[in-house]
Amino acid sequence: MKIRSIFLLLPVVLFISSLLFGAEVPYLTGRVMDNAQILSPAVKQSLSESLNAHEKRTGNQIAVLTIPTLEGENIENYAVKVFESWKLGQKDKDNGVLIVVVPNDRRMRIEVGYGLEGTLTDAMAGWIIQAVMTPKFKNGDYDGGVADGARAVMAVLEGGELPVTEDDSGSLKKLGFFETEGPDLSFQERILLGAFIFGVIGLFTGMGIFMPGPGWFLYFFLIPFWATFPSVILGPDGALYCLIVYLVGFPIAKFSVLKTAWYQKAAEELRTKGQTTIGGMVIRSDGTFSSGSSGSSSSDSSSDSGFSGGGGSSGGGGASGSW
Repeated sequence: MKIRSIFLLLPVVLFISSLLFGAEVPYLTGRVMDNAQILSPAVKQSLSESLNAHEKRTGNQIAVLTIPTLEGENIENYAVKVFESWKLGQKDKDNGVLIVVVPNDRRMRIEVGYGLEGTLTDAMAGWIIQAVMTPKFKNGDYDGGVADGARAVMAVLEGGELPVTEDDSGSLKKLGFFETEGPDLSFQERILLGAFIFGVIGLFTGMGIFMPGPGWFLYFFLIPFWATFPSVILGPDGALYCLIVYLVGFPIAKFSVLKTAWYQKAAEELRTKGQTTIGGMVIRSDGTFSSGSSGSSSSDSSSDSGFSGGGGSSGGGGASGSW
């Protein structure tokens, strides 16, 4: 019993320890707080002047913090803690931005105040991390990564020309409308999770297109799944693009299939006989279907269709990354 109690209390002890012994919030003394000492004096001075000029032009308050390590603390929680302690931005506008770089942990984050989330979206903040800062950091160029990242943030907030960046392969990329940012997942995790999510909803989408019975029912049934599930991989913007493609693409594909001879034959069998067979699948007029063959269309076995699951929602307020 004592051992079991210890295991039950362990998560609580670890949580309290993270609060008590996590990385401290430094006292704010300037726009660029290089506590990790990764920036040259020239870059630090130049960047401070640029951030000061940006604040005078727009009122937006941007601060940069480098810290060697977070001592195991979550960077999202730490960034919020620093943001609230420093109270960045004007009180009635919440127009502050915090850029945190943790070199020993190889982590970074752009934390965005509520008032600027409509301009510096999660997708845009994530793209700045991935395309502007990460390539520099991978090459050990902290000066370039921090300075270019901060200038990209200022460019977005001022609505000017977005920076052209060079990725690891040497090809040039520019921030665009269709660039998306999802949760902080590795490339392998995105591939595996994406194959599962899009495989499942893609299968039911195909069934809706090619089935004469429950086709349109599946079209409306899958709308919430296309609106939420892709956000786990692509983020909210990516999920929106997928939903638009689905809402437009499904009817186009469906009406194209309606004109084919085999579909019209299957629809007639469904109307007159109460069931039909497509690709070994027995479809009934009541909307149920089961596996079968063309020679066993009289089978009475059936299975209920449908699947359950949930989709993630974006926390908002910025993006994180690693290198």
